This record gives sequence, C-alpha cells and structure tokens, in this order.
Amino acid sequence: MEYSKKIAACAMTALLGTTSMAMAQDCADPVKIGVLHSLSGTMAISETTLKDTMLMLVDAQNKKGGVLGCQIEAVVVDPASDWPLFAEKGRELLTVNEVDVIFGSWTSVSRKSVLPVLEELNGLMFYPVQYEGEESSQNVFYTGAAPNQQAIPAVDYYLEELGVEKFALLGTDYVYPRTTNNILKSYLMSKGIAEEDIFVNYTPFGHSDWATIVGDVVALGEDGKQVGVISTINGDANIGFYKELAAADVSADDIPVVAFSVGEEELSGLDTTNLVGHLAAWNYFMSADTPANAEFIETWKAFIGDDKRVTNDPMEAHYIGFNMWVNAVEQAGTTDVDAVRTAMYGQTFPNLTGGMAEMLPNHHLTKPVLIGEITADGQFDIISQTDPVAGDAWTDFLPESAVLTSDWKELGCGMYNTETKTCVQLTSNY
Repeated sequence: MEYSKKIAACAMTALLGTTSMAMAQDCADPVKIGVLHSLSGTMAISETTLKDTMLMLVDAQNKKGGVLGCQIEAVVVDPASDWPLFAEKGRELLTVNEVDVIFGSWTSVSRKSVLPVLEELNGLMFYPVQYEGEESSQNVFYTGAAPNQQAIPAVDYYLEELGVEKFALLGTDYVYPRTTNNILKSYLMSKGIAEEDIFVNYTPFGHSDWATIVGDVVALGEDGKQVGVISTINGDANIGFYKELAAADVSADDIPVVAFSVGEEELSGLDTTNLVGHLAAWNYFMSADTPANAEFIETWKAFIGDDKRVTNDPMEAHYIGFNMWVNAVEQAGTTDVDAVRTAMYGQTFPNLTGGMAEMLPNHHLTKPVLIGEITADGQFDIISQTDPVAGDAWTDFLPESAVLTSDWKELGCGMYNTETKTCVQLTSNY
C-alpha cells in the first residue's frame, strides 16, 4: 500500500514532539483499521463480540492519543458468514476504504477466502482464532493457537490424566476440523491408539439433529473402554450438540468432551447445569485471576454497558494483536505494511493470564495452554496451565509438514524445507 500523506503528516508532527492532542488535530484523516467479522449468519454467535472488542480497543487507544498522533477509525463490514464474501469485503476494505490493517475472520475457510486478496494487494490481517496450522503467509499474523498450542496438549491431557482409550473426533465440515483431526489421528496412532478406536464425524454448519451422532459416540464405550470427545464443532451447532448430550444423560464422568471452539460467549446462551465437568482448551479463560484480566473485564463491561457480558480467548488474541500492531506502527513511524511487518518480529505484550506473549518470525505467538472445566455459572475452572508455548506453523505429526519451517524474518519464507534447504513457496493459499 502507498505511504499515505496522512501518515507522513502524523509522523512529522510526532517528530516535532507536540502533544498527543495537538498531533491528533494536525491529522487530516484518521488511521483506518478494517474489522472483518460476521455480524449475521451462523458465525454471528461468536464473531459479533470480536467486532465489539475491536471497537473497545480502538476507543481505548484513541483516548491515549491514537497512533502516531492520529486518531484511529474502525471500518466495520459484515461478511455475513458467507465465505466468498470475506474476499469481497476484504478487497473493499483495502481498496475502497483504504484501511491500513485488517482484524478479522473466525473460520479457516473465511481466512483462506480473503488470503489471496491480502497477498495480491499486500494487505495485513491479524487472525485471532485457534486454527489448524499448515499455513504461513507474510500477510497474516496468527494470534490464535496453532495445533501444538491447543489440540495436541488437550489430547495429552486426555491420555495422561483421564485415561481415555477411545476417541470421537467430531467437527464441522470445513478445513479447520478436517486438518486438525488429520493431525490428531496421526498423533493418537503414534501414541498407540488403534485406528479402529478413533471415530471421526463431520457435520455442516448449523447442524441441529445430533441424536444419531451422540448415540454412535455412546456406543463406542460399550466394550467398557473410556471414550473421550474432541470437538471442533463451530458456531451455533454447538447448542444442539450439548443439548443432545444432556438429553441422552451423558455427563462428563461418562464421556468427557473437550471443545476447541466453545468458550464463555458460546456458553452464555446455554443452560450449563448438565455440562458441568466438560472441558475446553484455550489460551485464555475469563476466570484467570490476574490484575490485568480484572482490568480487561471491567473495561469490557463498562464499554459494552452490560455486567453480564463475558470475555473469551479470541478477545484476548485481538487485544494482544492490536496492541502489538500499535507498538509496531509507533516503532516503524508509519503504517506502511512492509515496515510494520518488520517491526512486528520480537514484539512482546503481556498475556491476560500472566506472562508475556512474543511475536515469532513465523507470524505466530508464544501462548500458554489452559484447560478448563465448565462450571454451573457458564465459566471455566482452570485445571491446567502451561508455560508459554511457541506456535508452530507446520505440524510435526504429518510427514509432509514435519520437514517444513516458517521464518519470514531471516529466510523470507513461510514454507522452508529443512531437508532440501529450499523455499518451496513464498506465499500461497495453502
């Protein structure tokens, strides 16, 4: 993107050492950020909150003087849970609205839809949700968890702490669940779980009839072996799934479920009485007892004007990503994408759960892994927390990926083959 006159003006006033207020008045135009989250359709249950989170973060930063002395304007669009529309809306943000950065997407299919547009126009996007890995673009910073920061540790917990012997991998039918479950199936078999003891099932977005599938999961345990469910079910389909578990009188003691896409926001619309003890694996829970998290929750409730609203993991990912972007822009002295990208490497910012997040040259963060049990009030009791884990763009548990690494800082490559010492592909929609 071209180095805009507005940013040049902002940088100049910053160099002159004027006050934040005076600099803001000298900015002819605000710095624009795009917010690309579904506000309607099946994913609105999860993504609307992330739109509100970005508005909160922008409001808080503007009260501090904005960035480079300029106020920040959030340009909000609604891709409406329509995956091709993410590409159209992303292009609109970059070309019509001329935003300097985009924060958005939830599902991997929506991210992969907009990715070619980002690479074509050299746009920059911060993606805040756990995903399947197996991707590294110089135009995306992945602030959610890679599989080694969520899925693999959750399986380890099942194996080591709960003695699970049979696994039901239930997911929504799109790239994130399918790729994650391929990784998990390979990992489970490497741990001695027989292939016939791994049940895999996919359902469409918005799926509502769960009786047969829950019955199939229950039947897995007829031989007396402990069954555990790994859930990559996304969006409002989770409501029907958990309701069917309760209707079938399946408790966490019988068949524990660990979810990768269910957090406080999704539980806020459910009667959680019968879900107590089921699990989720994230890098943040609202129940984390730290001063930073208490302040974040207080700020959120005040901004949204509702004491009953909850916080969740992707909100923290946007919080970290946005603040790192602000710091990188200040460090670079410009919103130019190439300059900001370079300034992002090594950026650190405190996690809300304690410790420090760091942006790595593979465009992933270091993140602690937390496992929480659902409580009757719709929160999570944190029962396990690790030290920060470095996100891995390419899994070690698929042969074709085990030889790959990503390093945009030194190698300038997101798909570097460590055996052939060659960059397979610089950027692509993998």
